[in-house]
Order: sequence, then C-alpha cells, then structure tokens
Amino acid sequence: MTDLIHEIARSLNTGAVIPYLGPEMLSLCPDCAVPATPLALAESMTAKVSVPHKIRKRLTQAAQFIENFKHRKSVVHLMNEAFATSPAPSPLHLALASSGAGLWVDTWYDDTFAKALAQVAPQGGWAQTQGLSQSEHFGNWTGDYAADGSLLPELPAGARLLYKPLGSHAPAGNYLVSDSDFVEVLTEIDIQTPIPAAVQAWRTGRNFLFLGCRFDDQLTRCFARQIMKRSSDRHWAVLPQEPTRMEARFLQEQNITRIDLPLDQFASALVNALQPAVAA
Repeated sequence: MTDLIHEIARSLNTGAVIPYLGPEMLSLCPDCAVPATPLALAESMTAKVSVPHKIRKRLTQAAQFIENFKHRKSVVHLMNEAFATSPAPSPLHLALASSGAGLWVDTWYDDTFAKALAQVAPQGGWAQTQGLSQSEHFGNWTGDYAADGSLLPELPAGARLLYKPLGSHAPAGNYLVSDSDFVEVLTEIDIQTPIPAAVQAWRTGRNFLFLGCRFDDQLTRCFARQIMKRSSDRHWAVLPQEPTRMEARFLQEQNITRIDLPLDQFASALVNALQPAVAA
C-alpha cells in the first residue's frame, strides 16, 4: 500500500492524476459547520421549510418541493444559509491544492477547496467552473470565475481548474440540487454538453483519484462515469466501507481500484508522500 500511495503522489505532481472529491472530504476538516452528506443537507433545508414527511430525507425531492411551492429563490436562500460557513481546509485539501494537479473535481457545495487554493496560491493562477441550474441560467451549462470570484467571459488558457459540477456557495450561489436541475443535466450528459470543454480536454488519458466519494447512488455514478469518459483505464477510490453490489459493479466497470483504508489514514499517508515533492 505504501508503494501505491507514493506512486499516486508522484503522478499527482506530474499532473497525471485528477483528484475527484466528494462530501466526505469534510470529515477531515476539524471545524466543519456545514452539511457533509446529502441527508444532513436535506434535514437542514426541511428544518426551515415544511415538506411532506416521506421526502424530508430525500435531498433532490425536498428541494424540488420547495422550488415548486415556495420559489427557486427559496432553494437558493436555504443553500446559501447551509453553506455560509467555509470550513478550514484540512492538510489533505492543502496538499492536493499544492500538488502538480491541473484539474480538481469537487462534487459538493462547500467552498473548502477553493479556500485551499486561495491559501496556497494567493496570486491566483487558477480558475473555477461551476454547473448552473437551467431554471436560472437557461442555455448556459457552466459559469466561469477567476480566483478572486469575478465572472470570466471564458476560461484562461493554461489555468489550473477547479470544476464544481453541482455548483458551489461561492462566488455566486450556483446550485444543482433539485430533481429538475438534474433532469436537465442528465438529458444532455451522455453527449457531454454540460461538461466544460477544458475538463474534457484535460481528462484525456489521465487517472482519477476518488476521495470522500460513495457510488451507492445512481446520480453519483452517472456523474462520475460521464466526467471520467475518455480518461485512462486506471483509477483509484479510497473506500473503506464494503461496497454495495452496484458500487462493486461500477468500480469493476470503470477499472477503479478500491483502496481499503479509512480516509483520514490515507490522507495522512498521501500528505506525507507529497511533502518531499512539494518542498522541492
């Protein structure tokens, strides 16, 4: 396992590996005060707006109900409140931000990784592209932002890129969270329309490292499958939990090697493996 972790660290620093981050990355942050699971987010939203009992713990359905019977602005307001705090980045967030990776994929709504990038690269040199809801931005699938949060007319060539396919709290409160948000994207995702051209170009031939992700939901599998398309045939996922039947099938189908370590243990080992290269 030590050899594999050092191999991943070397590949990160040559830009050959794309970190793909899920909500469980927040478990590494000591002061996390934002929802760190879809269930926690659903409970946060439904504690403030009454929804039918049977969907109170189902995030996309609860968000859709609020959107239908309150307003889309209510959904955005609740999401902005839920993610108003920006957790301090963990050592792994900072190490990944300092590595040679040219693209990071972050599939949760918090601002932690953008904060890590701002901390290790205060002069900028990176940009962010976020998924947009068609209910608010019809015809535009993504919004592009500079390191300072200003809207970009297009992504600068050669910039390191943070890709937030579900949107993010900062800088503009963009969120894909309701059923209708995902229906719009999933209608087009097979032909790659919602995935930015810069992401499609960078992923070609590269490996993915999945951290803090589960694949026990059809939605998470679909996004991962489409974002990985035309990448290499070798990937890794830190997954200490025993995979479900569908997860195991997905890992096999996508040639993802399961790393059976707790995330905090893997994080410590990878940070240590990355340090000599970062220091150099």
